Amino acid sequence: MNKQVIEHDGVPVGVIVPDEDQVKFLAVKYQVWDLDARRFRSAEEARAAIRHLLAGKAPLVRQGGAAAA
Repeated sequence: MNKQVIEHDGVPVGVIVPDEDQVKFLAVKYQVWDLDARRFRSAEEARAAIRHLLAGKAPLVRQGGAAAA
């Protein structure tokens, strides 16, 4: 997998890049800054965390410090 732009409601909010056996989210919008540099199991897990955060909820954290959806 190469880097992939992640959008929310049609607006780019970050990119994910491969990081070992996961993906790392790199925020490009302040609204998702809380998720910057977090690792996820998949692009869909990152998108779910973004939706959760932008719905006004604090980012969920799973064991190991990575955000969970």
